[in-house]
Amino acid sequence: MTADNLSVNGTDYRWPEHPVVVVCIDGGDLAYIEHGVAAGIIPNIERYMTEGFYTVAHGTMPSFTCPNNMSIATGSPASVHGISGNFYLDRATNEPVVMTGPELLNVNSVMSEFSRRGARVVSVTAKDKLRRQLQKGMDLSNGSVSFSSQYADRCTMEENGIEDALDFVGQPQPDVYSAELSLFVLDAGLRLLEERRPDILYLSLTDFIQHAYAPGHPEADRFYAEMDARFGRFEALGATVALTADHGMNDKTNEDGTPCVVWLQDILDAEFGQGSSTVICPITDAFVGHHGALGGFVRVYCHEGLAGERVIDAVREVPGLERVLSRADVAREFDLPVGPEGDVAVLGDVRTVIGAREVDHDLSGLKGQRLRTHGSVHEADVPIFLSRPVSDEYARRAEDARPHSYQALDYAFNGVARRCGAIS
Repeated sequence: MTADNLSVNGTDYRWPEHPVVVVCIDGGDLAYIEHGVAAGIIPNIERYMTEGFYTVAHGTMPSFTCPNNMSIATGSPASVHGISGNFYLDRATNEPVVMTGPELLNVNSVMSEFSRRGARVVSVTAKDKLRRQLQKGMDLSNGSVSFSSQYADRCTMEENGIEDALDFVGQPQPDVYSAELSLFVLDAGLRLLEERRPDILYLSLTDFIQHAYAPGHPEADRFYAEMDARFGRFEALGATVALTADHGMNDKTNEDGTPCVVWLQDILDAEFGQGSSTVICPITDAFVGHHGALGGFVRVYCHEGLAGERVIDAVREVPGLERVLSRADVAREFDLPVGPEGDVAVLGDVRTVIGAREVDHDLSGLKGQRLRTHGSVHEADVPIFLSRPVSDEYARRAEDARPHSYQALDYAFNGVARRCGAIS
């Protein structure tokens, strides 16, 4: 590490000479970008593709929100930071454990480490479950701020580094199932950039729109146009804008519009008996209205002498199931921590989601809409955009091998060429 660099989780990051704004577009499937460019509604992102930097990266598997935000923010794979879903099964108690507590994050985020060296950082998330983990180790004593739009009405100086966040942003408390929950995050970032001039801003959105509306729907178009306009405003304030996503999104329905689901726990109970295994759906969180706790990746924990090999043999030919992997194989292939893994990991195809028992999933939150969700490898491709071009070295690096999304901060901090007279 030099005086101008800070080493975090194995990567040296150059100290920003002007603010770096990193936006994680939750559910930011490439299809929305393709449509937005064709429709002419995202001119700033379109300009980044030609005048800045653009590549398609490998996201972290499973393609869920928490593992990917932690990968992006820590600059490391899940095997390092330890978060591989929202839930896992504690084998000692046979009880599901929520994986969103800061104590389960093995390393601090890049923002937290910079704050501990005197940088002023901002972390604003749509959902508070992310805020708590991203804030681990963060020093708020130097004007840094960390809060969620979900609980913007509860901010305190001690916990968040800001009070009266609603009054500061000048907006009412947004509903958790709304586009405004995400737009509030961006507007808060803009106001903080204007007022406090932080060095680093990490802004993480929510995927309500992408779960509810396919590319080309008027509501999706409005949302992407609103985001794009704000990205331009960040640039106008002198920031480098870095955009990426935690995962994509796909339609998971049958021809008749009903969800295309494999009820895996029901299958295993019929084959091996109730209590012989536990299926954990790691997409499960407090926002089941988005997805009904259905995703393209689940874990099977075996009990009472049931071997994982028997589970693999029993389900590998089930229609809709694309991959059935052992604990060791899934951890090795997707660079995951072995500890939380089940004995078997099951992945759906592009159209299929996997549930536990049918009676345990409440799909009323879909309100008759088509099920759109994520979790499989088919939602793991994500974009990286930079508002400024990168050096020849970083351009060649992206051409030689597809980056991982956890390298987004490396490209944003180290890839963008330094400029004389840059705003700081």
